[in-house]
Amino acid sequence: MLKKILNFFKPDPAVSQETDQAVIDKNYKKYRWSVFVSSTVGYAIYYICRLSINVMKKPILDEGLFTETQLGIVGSALFFSYATGKLVNGFITDHINIRRFMATGLLVSAIINLLLGFQSLFIVFIILWGINGWFQAVGSNTSVVALVRWFSKKERGTYYGFGSASLSLGEVFTFIGTAFIVSTFGWRFGFWSSGILGLIGTVLLLRYFHDSPTSKGLMPIAEYKNDYEEKVTKEKSVTSIQFGLLKNPALWILAMSSLFIYVVRYSINSWGILFLQSQKGYSTLEASSIISISSIFGMVGTISSGLISDKIFHARRNIPALIFGILNIISLTIFLLNPKSFPWVDIGSMVFFGISIGVLVCYLGGLMAIDIAPKKAAGAVMGMIGITSYIGAGLQDIISGYLMEQNKTVVNGIGTYDFTMINIFWIGSSILSTLLVLLVWKVKRNNE
Repeated sequence: MLKKILNFFKPDPAVSQETDQAVIDKNYKKYRWSVFVSSTVGYAIYYICRLSINVMKKPILDEGLFTETQLGIVGSALFFSYATGKLVNGFITDHINIRRFMATGLLVSAIINLLLGFQSLFIVFIILWGINGWFQAVGSNTSVVALVRWFSKKERGTYYGFGSASLSLGEVFTFIGTAFIVSTFGWRFGFWSSGILGLIGTVLLLRYFHDSPTSKGLMPIAEYKNDYEEKVTKEKSVTSIQFGLLKNPALWILAMSSLFIYVVRYSINSWGILFLQSQKGYSTLEASSIISISSIFGMVGTISSGLISDKIFHARRNIPALIFGILNIISLTIFLLNPKSFPWVDIGSMVFFGISIGVLVCYLGGLMAIDIAPKKAAGAVMGMIGITSYIGAGLQDIISGYLMEQNKTVVNGIGTYDFTMINIFWIGSSILSTLLVLLVWKVKRNNE
């Protein structure tokens, strides 16, 4: 059985290389476009299958199914398993068939969403949502390895930015589409609709996502673009290079900076809707729509992040990371402290919050780390950053849920919250993330 599984995930073998330059150009263009679009759309659907529960929190609370603390524990189950999965799957991804691996991860996530629509037990939610986190961890690692295999170093920042828009695409659909379904049909239909979309995404990945150029009869991307980045490191195995990353302090500093920005990011993603409903009196669809604005403009941030650093700052990420870190602190503070009578301020703050988060997730969540690490270990780098980032996201869910329940007052059956401690927690995390960027200000690129 194990042998069959290992054989199933073996990389697609290299086939006879095409020699006609016109055919090579045509095929490279076709396959690169196919890989880029399928990974972007596929990972957006991954996000839908991950964020679905966030628009269901108030209906679940109103139904009396779980408490705020229990919802925080359920959410953290995904984040903690996702964090571990990011590290383990990151090391695995450098050796595996990324087409089948990415499709398998989405398939399992889709099935779990379908199953949760039939469940009401707290322990079952924890177990299934935790399993979901592990398989969700497959998506970003395979997408990054595909980027390294199919796009050269001079264009990678730009395509990384465009591809990272998949996060925001998934968020927008969740906060508008899933929210509409939940508002109309109930929270169980939110899980079922996400699961069905996940099954469609699995088919898409199997058909249009591709393992490597050599498996399609094409030369490696560095040779095709004459854009070499690898020094002669044949004496080092991929595994030895991967474990060498653990000794790089700059990578761990970036990982901690990413941890705090993920606290901020998932504070708004996980609890922003409930915050607007409870603190400012918005309906589910109104609150979801306002939070979706951050996701829409998050796409602006992710798409422009690579262009900004590549074209304006000559591939330096530290300066724009600092600029957008400061913007994140300001916009988050305005959003949390703005009185409920100024909805346009909420909307405006989500515009700039979304842009800043979009940029920072690209830089801190992967691109800056990829810049300073050997490219043969791109998957492992994403694993290191990922495990730290999602430990932060998981701790955030537990702490935020606990703080909300401890500062909740029920009068005539209606619950109200004091968000003072949560505001300090969320804004403080944004400040710490920005300060940590300064510690890697002069770290140089690694060209290995």
